[in-house]
Amino acid sequence: MIMRERMPFLLVICGAVLWGTTGTAQTFAPETAHPVAVGTIRLAVGGVTLLLLLLLFDRKGSSLRGFSSKQALPAVISMACYQPLFFSAVTMTGVAVGTVTAIGSAPILAGILEVVFYRKKQTIRWGIATLLAVTGCLLLFVNTGTVTVRPLGVLLALGAGLSFAVYSLTSKQLMENRSALSVTAVIFTGSALLLAPLLFLYDMTWIEQWQGIAVGLHLGIAATSAAYLLFSLGLRGIHSSTAVTLSLAEPLTAAVLGVFLVGETLTAVSWFGMLVLLSGMVVLTGGEKQLENRHGKANRV
Repeated sequence: MIMRERMPFLLVICGAVLWGTTGTAQTFAPETAHPVAVGTIRLAVGGVTLLLLLLLFDRKGSSLRGFSSKQALPAVISMACYQPLFFSAVTMTGVAVGTVTAIGSAPILAGILEVVFYRKKQTIRWGIATLLAVTGCLLLFVNTGTVTVRPLGVLLALGAGLSFAVYSLTSKQLMENRSALSVTAVIFTGSALLLAPLLFLYDMTWIEQWQGIAVGLHLGIAATSAAYLLFSLGLRGIHSSTAVTLSLAEPLTAAVLGVFLVGETLTAVSWFGMLVLLSGMVVLTGGEKQLENRHGKANRV
């Protein structure tokens, strides 16, 4: 019974862990691969994969009926905006500041949006857990190098955080009467189509190399289609703000993989940040209650 109640939390964390492989995977991409181009390919492969899965399980396409542009467009646009905003922010103001600002602001912004638009009162437990997780994320990226804080880069990072928060809230609303697979397939296919013109602005010869193909497939299938499907399945059973806070398992995973696979080193402060971040997730999963949807099945595919 306890395992069933915690399943939505575990699904979201598993999705975030897969997101955390993105940075490590990109280090194996050819040098000519621009981050924005990689992000666009990631969405394209992920969208096609989700659409193929949907057609495989629903050959008549009945689950695609009833989607209105008014309902789906905010989620599609927010996901399409996240990729270039995040990568541009990281390029402009550095990995540490860009990542902390974007990923760290998302839980707070999601909580504010829930209060403003859905009249949901946030719990003290959520506040404490989010504070611990965001603080841990900040400590995790503390380094001894020079940090350049550029206002425009920070603004772009905040835009990325807001985009992810909006995606989480709008996709959850879409899943009230639809399966997680159909919702993610529609959102990512639409987002990939919106970003497709960017592929003509960058050198794409890297995708013809075997390293580029391997990175593209991993990012699209594992770090996008599988990750967001898991996140969406978990999102059905918990509040959006809770899910976004749990998504901070992404930088935690990225840091661990960076140490053991890429050979990066972390300071004692960064390791302490990991523990603080992890403690925030433990606090959140230990007290938040699972939501029941209208049909009594929190994780219907």
